[in-house]
Amino acid sequence: MERPLLSPVAIGRRLGAVGELVGDAIGREELTLTLREITDLERLIGRIVYGTAGGRDLVALANGLGRLPALRERLAGCSSALLASLREELDDLTELRELIGRAIVDEPPFSVREGGFIRAGYHPEVDRLRDIMANGKGLVASIEAREKEKTGIKSLKVGYNKVFGYYIEVSKSYYDQVPDTYIRKQTLTNCERFITQELKELEHEILSAQDRITALEFELFCDLREQAAAQVGRIQRSAAAVAQVDVLSSFAAVAAEQGYCRPEVDLSDAIEITEGRHPVVEKMLKHALFVPNDTHMDNRDDTVAIITGPNMAGKSTYMRQVALIVLMAQMGSFVPARSARIGIVDRVFTRIGASDDLSAGQSTFMVEMTEVAELLKNATAKSLLILDEIGRGTSTYDGMSIARAVLEFCADKKRLGAKTLFATHYHELTALEGQIPGVKNYNIAAKKKKDDILFLRKIVRGGADQSYGIEVAKLAGVPEPVLRRARKILEELEAGVPAAPAPAAAQPEEQVSLLDMGAAQAAARLRDVDVNVLTPIEAMNLLYELKQML
Repeated sequence: MERPLLSPVAIGRRLGAVGELVGDAIGREELTLTLREITDLERLIGRIVYGTAGGRDLVALANGLGRLPALRERLAGCSSALLASLREELDDLTELRELIGRAIVDEPPFSVREGGFIRAGYHPEVDRLRDIMANGKGLVASIEAREKEKTGIKSLKVGYNKVFGYYIEVSKSYYDQVPDTYIRKQTLTNCERFITQELKELEHEILSAQDRITALEFELFCDLREQAAAQVGRIQRSAAAVAQVDVLSSFAAVAAEQGYCRPEVDLSDAIEITEGRHPVVEKMLKHALFVPNDTHMDNRDDTVAIITGPNMAGKSTYMRQVALIVLMAQMGSFVPARSARIGIVDRVFTRIGASDDLSAGQSTFMVEMTEVAELLKNATAKSLLILDEIGRGTSTYDGMSIARAVLEFCADKKRLGAKTLFATHYHELTALEGQIPGVKNYNIAAKKKKDDILFLRKIVRGGADQSYGIEVAKLAGVPEPVLRRARKILEELEAGVPAAPAPAAAQPEEQVSLLDMGAAQAAARLRDVDVNVLTPIEAMNLLYELKQML
């Protein structure tokens, strides 16, 4: 999304791959299941290169690489040129994977500083030290039996304490049979204790085995980690190929589930969309269908579209969906429309929404003008501009003047001439159709019924006759006395009569009592209730709640 393509050929390669996967539901699902088993190779190799990886990371890397042959097999039957080339990029590094499998146990401990993760049979010295640790008592017993046989001393035994370590104990009755190689260590009342060179070496082996094996295992692990780090280029290439396959299969899954179409992307200046939809908004609508709309723009007769209509009617949604469809098409994705032809755009510029930046000392209008300035400086004739209510942050005449000047600049082929969607409430700007080449008026249809308004969400040719602001205020829940006063002021302004101030003493019917507010809340609560599904206890609770409101 951050780096959409500018080449129709490259985009076509992606679209071809997505199209093949869309048409093969079973193959796509099998591909998804295989991808789920592949670990995050890029993160793992990053940890390995920076020296922070543990034994579990190496095992995860080997397991991830071990799934690449299955992924290659899944892609073997694909005819798409892009999928075929990605298949060739998948390198499962058999030697490294097998080395890790031979060296590290299946479930290594969390820390590599405590040992216990080198597999048996990988290194002879590790196996020997482990044997000493596991069979130390057996070695002592064998020395004891051998010394008994050699000396003929039946009471000879090998013991251990923390002060002297291992020793040979001989009772005093056999003292004359003790060999000269024994070194006296301690004299007790009825026995003597000796040590031998063999016993000292065994003691050193047994007591130091744990430290030595821990250090050796860590040394072997570091060597293994360096060997893995040396393959960083191959692993990253495989990871990038896996990522691309993942994205393409995701594009295909969404396209199949949501009914997207394959766009035609070329080097023309046209944006032609039939029954386009907003990919996010249509998913968020739970109890209504999204109303699709068409779009036709180019750099000749339909360069600038002035879009008018009520607030809440869907102007911003329409403009955003056009920008998103263009972006999705140049990403190589199918798009939410019945059909689409997209001429390559070099950038998409947007000026939507109102916000201030108080920490930088910038007002809402200042932020808006800063963004407009950047947009006009950097846009080209190949750009797509989305401008929503330029100039609304200042006075009416200033705002309308700025909006018209920006619109004229965008439409002028000699200065910019970029495709522009321009939403505004300044209905005076609709007069520019016919005066400036390439400017066309559109509006979002709405149907007014007495004091209510129904948004049809359909974009049609022509300018809107009014903004229906008071009707939208009513939908938002503005109190009726305020709405009545607003209608009166609007009538006076439209008639060219200065609006008279409201009477100092409000009429009784214009007063808002607490009872009226409670009744309005109770009525709103009742509208949200489906009495057909209420249990008796829920009905009693609702009645109590309404009583409290009143």
